[in-house]
Amino acid sequence: MSRVPILVILGSTGTGKSRLAIELAQKFAGEIISADSMQVYKGLDIITAKVTEEERSLASHHMLDFVDPLHNYCVIDFKKAALPIINDLIVKRKMPIIVGGTNYYIESLLWHILLDDPEASEMSKKRHDSQVFDCPTTDDFELNDDDKIKNFVTLKKMKYDDNEHSNETLHQKLASVDPEMARRLHPNNRRKIIRSLEVFENHGTTHSEILKHQRTAGGCGLGGPLRFPNSLILWLKCDQKILDIRLDRRVDSMLEAGLVSELLGFHERYNQERLKINALPDYTKGIFQSIGFKEFHNYLILPDTEKRSEQGIALLRQGISDLKLVTRRYARRQQKWIMNRFIKRIDRQVPPVYDLDCTNIEEWNSKVLESAIEIINAKLRGDVHTQKPLNGSSLDEKFSDSSNEESHWCEICQKILIGELQWKSHKNGAKHKKMEIKKRKVMSHHINENKISFIC
Repeated sequence: MSRVPILVILGSTGTGKSRLAIELAQKFAGEIISADSMQVYKGLDIITAKVTEEERSLASHHMLDFVDPLHNYCVIDFKKAALPIINDLIVKRKMPIIVGGTNYYIESLLWHILLDDPEASEMSKKRHDSQVFDCPTTDDFELNDDDKIKNFVTLKKMKYDDNEHSNETLHQKLASVDPEMARRLHPNNRRKIIRSLEVFENHGTTHSEILKHQRTAGGCGLGGPLRFPNSLILWLKCDQKILDIRLDRRVDSMLEAGLVSELLGFHERYNQERLKINALPDYTKGIFQSIGFKEFHNYLILPDTEKRSEQGIALLRQGISDLKLVTRRYARRQQKWIMNRFIKRIDRQVPPVYDLDCTNIEEWNSKVLESAIEIINAKLRGDVHTQKPLNGSSLDEKFSDSSNEESHWCEICQKILIGELQWKSHKNGAKHKKMEIKKRKVMSHHINENKISFIC
């Protein structure tokens, strides 16, 4: 009987990932590894939606509550800490259950993606996501597999990241040193152009060559091969309208549990000096990246005497409204990330992904828990489950990453398109067809004018 090296539970915030993880940990003698970029920080349990002490007592949890809230903790730090835990659980024949809403944290464990280079770690800390929603793409990091590929890339300070070089100049420079990569990048994609230039200047190897080595090792442009080939992914899916209602109610519950008091206490403890000098808050560091701080900032910095004023109450209400809005948006981005990175890839090794419908909470046991148990048991027995994995089905839109694509020039619209999907979409689009008709009319008009001139 085979064992599942790791079980991964994906899903938008508010879909019940933690609940399912605890139930499956109890059923299969597993332990939970939290993959949440905000829940690693100590305290602030309400705003980061951590599992309660009671829930933690039901199953062993790892990677929770151990980082100082103002410390910059990045995905490389997470991977270094979480992988030994997973390997130890596998040795003990316990099922590691990775669950959380930070999908690029999960990717760092599933695939050989990130560098262990110290300079890369420092760079990653500096470039860590400025908001919890805007996760860096994993193609910002390269394959780390000493047995299969030389570790080429060290992310250093981007020396071209200033206003002295135009996008056109940078793209031309890249075309001179790495024409293959230049064909794949839009001239306005400044960040990726700079990254490719830095790779070449720091290591004397083109970025396109590095990506070829990754694919040779079994990976793709996003990173290397699977770290745990015999793994399994469960994706909790919910009707979006129902989820929006659920998320709004969740915010209301957080407020009833003391969310505002929690935020006020944190600001009082950690921001007294900043407020004294009237410095702007930096929402790119530590726990400040979490949803909630930015939304309530204007209210939190009010003097206590003004918080109950008409202005204070209005700012509080605006903060609540903003928090609900960004939470709903965050859920949608998580869904999009899963589709684009796990389901629609044609060039990436992805474990089987099974969807579970959690729309109706009253049907949780039959549609979620029991289905999950059946899928896992079939995997443990080595059987093929009757439910087909999502990534094994035929989808109309499957694609590879931009490192496999090349640019196309639309003469009619005077526009550059990257990749076949974007190119086909553009050619079939209303704007392109409208421009095509317009140019035909103009050309026909010129031809007729020339005929008349010739006759005269």
